[in-house]
Formats: sequence, C-alpha cells, structure tokens
Amino acid sequence: MTDTEAGMDYPYEGLIARLGITVESVAPDRAVASMEVEGNTQPYGFLHGGASAALAETVGSLAAMAHAGSGQMAVGVDLNITHHRALTSGTITAVATAAHLGRTVATYDIAILSGDEKRIATARLTCYIRNT
Repeated sequence: MTDTEAGMDYPYEGLIARLGITVESVAPDRAVASMEVEGNTQPYGFLHGGASAALAETVGSLAAMAHAGSGQMAVGVDLNITHHRALTSGTITAVATAAHLGRTVATYDIAILSGDEKRIATARLTCYIRNT
C-alpha cells in the first residue's frame, strides 16, 4: 500500500522503517500492519515488548491520522499493552479497530497476532486530534 492509497502523505521512515513494519491497510476505523520477529528481539531471543508496543502505536496512530483528516494530526497520549505469549520467530500482525472516533479523541483496540493467528498481545491506544 502506498501513502496515497492510505489517504495520507505520512512517510514511513524512522522507527517504522527501523523495525521493518509493513503497513497493509489504513482506514479511519481499521488499520493493519505487520513486522518480523527477527531483528526485534530482546537479549533472551524473544520478541521485544517495546517492539510490540511500537507496532501497536504505529497501526493505531495511522488509523487515527486517517480519521483526523487533512489539516489535523493525531498524537498518541495513552498506550497500554498486555503481552500474552512469547515468540522467537515469524511475523506478527497488528489489527487496530476503532473503539471511539470523536472530534478530538480517537481510541483503538489493537490485537497483535502471530502467523497462526494466536493472540500475542492486546493493546489500547488513545490519540489526541489537533490542528497542524
């Protein structure tokens, strides 16, 4: 998916590129992105919780930016995540689903799933929407 198809001009650089996050789809009510476990592990070889959190915030923020629309931006103000199981390899996919789409606040429930669709983590992200 290109930035134009996602309806945004957001460059997928910085942490998104460093973690190898692939954005699959973005809409105001749902966004999907994936990331390899390899290269995003902690010293014991398990998927790093911070990498999972970054994936969750990325997918939720992209959906919130699509909801905010032109001339506005969405910034994360609260992220919580619960890690349910460990992984040492494979690909994880984050699916952000809108829980609330308001004028100044957007909240997303985010499921992070393994390749066999087992839930690895559950997150919730709230973004503040403001003018740019």
